[in-house]
Amino acid sequence: MAHHNKEVIYGLYDDETDLLKAVKEAKDLHLDIMDVYSPFPVHGLDPILGLAESRLHIAGFVYGSLGTLTAFLGMTWVFTKDWPVIFGGKPYWSVPAFIPITFELTVLFACVGMVITFYIVCGLGPGVTNVYLDDRITDDKFCIAFDTATVDGAAAKSFLTKTGAEVNHKVI
Repeated sequence: MAHHNKEVIYGLYDDETDLLKAVKEAKDLHLDIMDVYSPFPVHGLDPILGLAESRLHIAGFVYGSLGTLTAFLGMTWVFTKDWPVIFGGKPYWSVPAFIPITFELTVLFACVGMVITFYIVCGLGPGVTNVYLDDRITDDKFCIAFDTATVDGAAAKSFLTKTGAEVNHKVI
């Protein structure tokens, strides 16, 4: 396991509106924000930080398409080549009969694929120990973090104090 020994100065806010105002002000002052943490998604934060839209929906479409093809081609092979049996007078290749299973496998592949992709992208796999700044971030506090390697520590502390944050620091 690699040790980063990175000093982080962070500020905790009680309200998401205070966080949004502080992030806007930090961007206006050209302070390099390392990351912003919150206990729930904050509407309007992504555009302020300049984050691009997630491409997770594209992955979901690909996984769903893979599920559709798997179901449709699998049933086509089973009912026309491997075990061709006529059920209730239906032909070997009965597309309407394939629809329920095709739908179920589409949803299954999309869900499982997106969960695995989300965990990989966020670094949440089994056995991963993530470093956290403060226990309260996942409970009721909002946080802006600055890396002292890219931002002057005194300037970051001054900014966080001015915007009403509870200022802390941690070496991660």
